[in-house]
Amino acid sequence: MAYSTTSFGFRYMITPMVKNLLIANVVAFFLTLLVGRGFMFDWFAFQPTQVFFRPWGVFTYMFLHGGWWHLFFNMLVLFFFGPPLEGRWGENEFLKFYFCCGLGGVALSYFFLPAVVVGASAAMYGLMLAFAMNWPNVPIYIWGIFPVKAKYLVSLIIVIAALSAFGGSNDGVAHFAHLGGLAAGFIYLRADWRLNQYLGWLKKKTSRRGRLAVVRSDSHVGYSADNVSGKRHSDDPVLFDRVDEVLDKISAKGMSSLTSEELKLLDRVSKHHRTN
Repeated sequence: MAYSTTSFGFRYMITPMVKNLLIANVVAFFLTLLVGRGFMFDWFAFQPTQVFFRPWGVFTYMFLHGGWWHLFFNMLVLFFFGPPLEGRWGENEFLKFYFCCGLGGVALSYFFLPAVVVGASAAMYGLMLAFAMNWPNVPIYIWGIFPVKAKYLVSLIIVIAALSAFGGSNDGVAHFAHLGGLAAGFIYLRADWRLNQYLGWLKKKTSRRGRLAVVRSDSHVGYSADNVSGKRHSDDPVLFDRVDEVLDKISAKGMSSLTSEELKLLDRVSKHHRTN
C-alpha cells in the first residue's frame, strides 16, 4: 500500500514522532520475544476484567503485538500515513490524536469485547480516517498497482470493520477496537472542525482595528476580541497581519492545519497580552 506524494505537493519524509513510535513498537515487540508473551500480555495488555488493577494497560496495549505480521502491517500504516498528518498538525497534536484513537479502541472493547486486546490497530485506523478526511482524493496504490482514492478506500475499511465486529467474526481480531479507533478519531476531528468554524465566524465579526486577544489554555486555543483600539497592535502592524492570516487559515482549514511556527506565534501573542 502506498500513496502518490505528487498529489500532495510535498516530499515524503519520516517525521520525529512517527519515528519514535516506530522504534517504541519494535522495541516492545522484541522485548516481548525476550521476556515472553505470557508475562508481557498479562501485565501490559488491555484486559477489561483487570482494568482497575492494571490501569496502565489502556496505554501500554498499543505497543504490544501478537506476531510479526500484526506488527508489520500496523507499522506500515504508521510509516505511510503518519508523516503527512504530523507534518500538518505538529508532534504534540499528532501524538494526542494517536492516543485518543487508541483509547477509543479501549472504550469499545471494554463494552463489547471482554478479552485481552493488544496492538496499535485502533490508532492506525484513526490515522487512516484522518488521512482520508484531510486528503480525500489522493490515490492510494493497493499493492503498488491499483489506485483507489483515500475516501473510498477508508470507507470500504470502515464497512469491513463494522461487518466483522457485529457479524460475530471469530477470527481473533479485535474488530471493536478498530471501530473504537475510527469513532474516536472521527469525533475528535469533527469537534475540532466545529470549534474552528465558530472561530472563523467570530473573526469575521471582529474589526481589524479591534484589539485581538489570544488565549491559550491546556489543550484549546480560544480567541476573543473587543472594539477598543489596540495601540500595541497598531505599533506592530506586521505582527497583526500575520496573526490575521493564521486566523484565516483556522477558519478555512481548522486548527489542525497550523504549523508549529504558527502555533508558536499564537503562543507568543497570548503571552504578550497576558503580561500587559
